Amino acid sequence: MIGPLNRAAATLAAALLFMASVASAQSPAVNPQEAGAAKQAAERQVTQPLNNAPVWKEVRSGAPQVTTVVGRETNVLIQPQGETWRAIRNSWIAVYGGWALVAVVLALAAFYWIKGEIKLHESPTGRKILRFTVLDRTIHWATAICFVILAVSGLVMLFGKTVLLPLIGPTLFSWLAELGKMLHNFVGPLFAVCVVVTVVHCVKDNLPGRGDLQWLLNIGSVFSEHEPPSGKLNLLEKAWFWMGVCVLGIVVCASGLVLDFPNFDQTRQTMQIAHMFHSVGAILFMVGALGHIYIGTIGMADAYEGMRHGYVDETWAKEHHRYWYEDVKAGKTAAEDAGRPVTPRQRPA
Repeated sequence: MIGPLNRAAATLAAALLFMASVASAQSPAVNPQEAGAAKQAAERQVTQPLNNAPVWKEVRSGAPQVTTVVGRETNVLIQPQGETWRAIRNSWIAVYGGWALVAVVLALAAFYWIKGEIKLHESPTGRKILRFTVLDRTIHWATAICFVILAVSGLVMLFGKTVLLPLIGPTLFSWLAELGKMLHNFVGPLFAVCVVVTVVHCVKDNLPGRGDLQWLLNIGSVFSEHEPPSGKLNLLEKAWFWMGVCVLGIVVCASGLVLDFPNFDQTRQTMQIAHMFHSVGAILFMVGALGHIYIGTIGMADAYEGMRHGYVDETWAKEHHRYWYEDVKAGKTAAEDAGRPVTPRQRPA
């Protein structure tokens, strides 16, 4: 009786040993590194409960993980380059850009206090010359209005948390920031269209012409004596067109469209680079625009009238753009661009 039982037990033990060996052969080998990491994690939870630093270190490494969301970079939870972008935006761009704008405003204010408005040396004749057509003025003011909206809303977004938030409080600032963001996003594409139209429409008047070199060599007399003769636009105005409207305008618009339409599947790093180009270009654009606005308003007598009504006095044309004035008098300039001298009664209201 005992013999058969012993044989059955030995057979069962041999079967169990065989099954265990088969299962061990089929199971994957344990990775020593993974086993060591798991052991360290278990020990850390005993000595330092809730310490997940290694997990977040791996997350912040930028290494691709596993995700079910479709799209570029969706398998990267945290992009470490974002901290670099944030530091550049909040330190270099905001600080240096902000002080650059302040410096230009102070310089213009000091210049106006010392020099005052640039006035005509001779008395106005009362005879008006058409300087800018209705189309010229429509394009200019559409671009200018879009620019002002974008400049103000952009300044709110860039400096609002530092300057406005402590002054007006979180509730009012949140409304203002949200309004600025919406205006910036929707007016931006319209401004891009205006820039393209401005470049196409105005390029013919901004090509190199007679008097440009002489104007450059005598640039100091612009603010002291009689302005050097020039065509319809002087060299400084042409420089603003090429460097401001063309170069900076295209940079700001192109980078702004990248930021405005993230649904085209841009990566975060692409948008961060675009934002830095956009911010620096916009600040430089505003620096140049401040000088342009100053000359066109309080800096030079009757300059605003030319863009507001389209007409300038004959004396103004002769003193500031002599070559253009002579072409008008000689009939060399097309009527739709400059026109003929007219009486004050023909001047539009």
